[in-house]
Amino acid sequence: MAVIMGWWPFRKKRILHSEPHVRSSKMWIQDLREICEKSFDNRETGQLEVESLRVEWHKAFSKKEVDEALLEGLERRAMMLLEAGDSEWSDLLDDEDFWKAGWGSKVDD
Repeated sequence: MAVIMGWWPFRKKRILHSEPHVRSSKMWIQDLREICEKSFDNRETGQLEVESLRVEWHKAFSKKEVDEALLEGLERRAMMLLEAGDSEWSDLLDDEDFWKAGWGSKVDD
């Protein structure tokens, strides 16, 4: 009876280090922009989506995946979007500077 063994049974097992995946500010802003643009013609639906994305930001912040400065920037954008009427909603979606990382930071003021 033959025993079939793997290629090299004495090799050291690899240790895989699992580092948490941390999303960049550009990725969070991109997600926000995408959900807003999907609802460009339906502001109320877009605002509901912004609210659900805010929950994700706060979960990520509590897990230390989002730093405080990023959370503040995302919150500033979200508040403007949530308080916007129909015309302001369209204006914000078209404003390229609004979607840039660092928009509205204290340095810009």
